[in-house]
Amino acid sequence: MRNQQRWVYHRGEGLRTFGVEEELLLVDPDTGLPQPLSGTVTEIAAWHAGAGPRHAEAPEPAKPELYAEQLEIGTLPCTTTAQLADQLRRARLAAAAAAEEAGVAVAALATAPMDFGPLLTPDDRYRRIHDRYAHLVDEEFACACHVHVHLASAEEGVGVLDRIRPWLAPLLALSANSPYFQGVDTGYASWRHQLWQRWPMSGPSELYGDVETYERTTREMLASDVLIDDHMVYFDARLSRRYPTVEIRVGDVCLDLEDTVLLAVLSRALVETAAREWRQGRLPDPVSTVVLRLAAWRASRYGLGGELLDPRSWRPRPAGEVLYALLDHVRPALEEAGDRERAEAGVARLLVRGTGADLQRAARAGDPTLASVIVEAVRRTTPA
Repeated sequence: MRNQQRWVYHRGEGLRTFGVEEELLLVDPDTGLPQPLSGTVTEIAAWHAGAGPRHAEAPEPAKPELYAEQLEIGTLPCTTTAQLADQLRRARLAAAAAAEEAGVAVAALATAPMDFGPLLTPDDRYRRIHDRYAHLVDEEFACACHVHVHLASAEEGVGVLDRIRPWLAPLLALSANSPYFQGVDTGYASWRHQLWQRWPMSGPSELYGDVETYERTTREMLASDVLIDDHMVYFDARLSRRYPTVEIRVGDVCLDLEDTVLLAVLSRALVETAAREWRQGRLPDPVSTVVLRLAAWRASRYGLGGELLDPRSWRPRPAGEVLYALLDHVRPALEEAGDRERAEAGVARLLVRGTGADLQRAARAGDPTLASVIVEAVRRTTPA
């Protein structure tokens, strides 16, 4: 994700490049307890990446995150879904190999099931974040999945942000993968989302209308001196400061790699659909952030196991019905990208098998230590 020159949009083909960043948990393979070894693991990963010939499509090596028990992996910008899936597979395998060499394992869990005290990664910016937000940071351990989708311009980007707002909660629901936290079942499918809402600059955003309003909002947030810098605009979706992309940040890291691919496919289709509506002059849904927060709460609480707020009516409907409404909403974009069958199969799979949260609960099987959850997560994180 660090090569900006690769972010291109082939308008003639109707395809935007897209990419994914995933945060992974480092755990002891025997006890399941998180281990603060990201520095060692990233050094090993970097050495392996530079030790031999580098494949043109190889993902970037893993890098540290806020906590020493986390890694971030990511893809390069991809044009096809097959490329994205292959790079994600390579990235997870490379991270798992580096972790194994350091004596730990990687797990795609959006919260740490077991109770532990995370260690901050040694970094001046991270120390400033901890000084500013205090105990919030101590309890904020969570792993997300961020999807980047290319934009033709900042104006298009603001038009996209205004028009994807209603559909972000269903993306949260299908990615839900954090039922356990500090040794207990929280009762939520995505407890990570509940933790994340404690940041003062998170959640859904208001309608912007134009770039000037978006930039003014950011300036006012920075002028408040609540944020450390503009990278801390933690809304569910934002314009990236590093790349010419919209960054959709609402999802948990997914246990199953194919669920990550589905999240990315639907995100790109949503962006393309919203951009077309913007170019056509179609007004965005004026739904309030209050209702959007309610929609996100339902997605966080139930995942796909209950009712979600349907963006067509803002009334509760079965989760499957809402996901199929999402597929209908983005169908032309999916078809033009060649992703329709994969997206439909992915939604059908989730509705039958369940989300990562459902898989974690099934893996527990009455185990009071939650070690079985970690073992199963490690197994599922690394593709065969």
